[in-house]
Amino acid sequence: MALDLLITNATIVNADGRVHGHVGVSDGRITTLLAQNVAQLPAATRTIDASGRLVIPGGVDAHCHVEQVTGEYKSLDTFRTATTAALHGGTTTIIDFGIPADRGESPIAALRNKLSLIEGARCDVALHGSVLAWDDTVPAQLDEMAELGVRSVKLYTTNRGTTMADEDTILRVMKEMVRLDGLTYLHCEHDAIVVDQTETCASEGHLGIGHLPRSRPALSEDASVREMIAVAEHTGAPVYLVHQTTAAAVQAATEARARGLQVFSETCPHYLLLDESVYASSEPERFACCPPMRPAETVRQLSDEVALGNVHTLASDHSCYDLAQKRKCSHDVRRMPHGLPGVETRMPAAFTAVVTRGGLSVDRFVELFSTAPARINGLRSKGVIAVGYDADLVVFDPTETRRVDGAALHQGSDFSPFDGLELAGWPSTVVSGGRIVVDEGRFVDPGPVGRFRARAGFSES
Repeated sequence: MALDLLITNATIVNADGRVHGHVGVSDGRITTLLAQNVAQLPAATRTIDASGRLVIPGGVDAHCHVEQVTGEYKSLDTFRTATTAALHGGTTTIIDFGIPADRGESPIAALRNKLSLIEGARCDVALHGSVLAWDDTVPAQLDEMAELGVRSVKLYTTNRGTTMADEDTILRVMKEMVRLDGLTYLHCEHDAIVVDQTETCASEGHLGIGHLPRSRPALSEDASVREMIAVAEHTGAPVYLVHQTTAAAVQAATEARARGLQVFSETCPHYLLLDESVYASSEPERFACCPPMRPAETVRQLSDEVALGNVHTLASDHSCYDLAQKRKCSHDVRRMPHGLPGVETRMPAAFTAVVTRGGLSVDRFVELFSTAPARINGLRSKGVIAVGYDADLVVFDPTETRRVDGAALHQGSDFSPFDGLELAGWPSTVVSGGRIVVDEGRFVDPGPVGRFRARAGFSES
């Protein structure tokens, strides 16, 4: 029987090293790995010559917000557009959140709503749950999530009145996640510090987006990270700290691991490529996100932590608003929508940050981009090029660069925070579930073939 696909003459890069050879695919799985000097290649329905290019595992973006409703705002992408954008950017699996739209919606209702929306997805999708407030029904709801294959829950330590969970809720949910062999995701900003600092800015008439860094200082993140690590130590819960922006926050997690805790650090490409000077630009609303960009020296220190191996994953924190939504309340950071489109640019932005500029190996990039997010999140068939794994593959030339034009991307927005930047690491060919979905730069729509992927328990990962 002929293979469905054969990628020949490839430099195959996994997180643990690289080899030269050929990759064979059948029925959506990697079925054959052959050495470069094999005497005869098997027949295949389609053959791609990857000479001079790298082949890496398809990306796993563990932090995306698709069709997210927060207050009066709804993000503009659907699962069809978000996953189409993901595939254009070399990401073949996303993990989204079932976050209640308001405090009246239950966690399980929010999750089931997200499950109903996935049917338009073009690539595989997994989900995180979320809890805003504790009541006696929460344990049963978390049980139901686990039965569905949703083995993680996100908690916010800030955003009072909307997504914030109080300290009792956080502690109780962590204990439940230990019982369920799950993982607790944490957005860490100390709410009292953020509120007090924002009130100070308001009293001075400094609530415009240009003052965002002052209203959400690095101290609020560092303090919240240490507090949440203490709760994790008390409960024994494995925790995943999203979008860390400071070396101090990452170092707190590193110190916790040295004490035997299971603490994982995530950052995002925009925190490695941009600094707070963007808020002095003519269009600061393009960079409205929480936490905000940090000073250039903080960015350098965070990059050093990545180089030291103290950051586990690079995620997009994709939130797809357009400039009209951003500008509607750009005079008041308390009311404008925060979040940046990034699922399509995650690969080139991350590659540029850690390989082109940071000098790290492509192997290390693969670990951050694909292997670690799959492993940590219990996606056991993802993140590795090996026989038996899903045929999620990216072919690219690491020397090719392109200038970002957000309006020409596929994310459902009209801008990118990286507009005008020259980035390396753009995919030329993308294979998702054995299907060629980007063919030498041309998108081949596979239709709504994306599957909901149930995840293994944390200890099974």
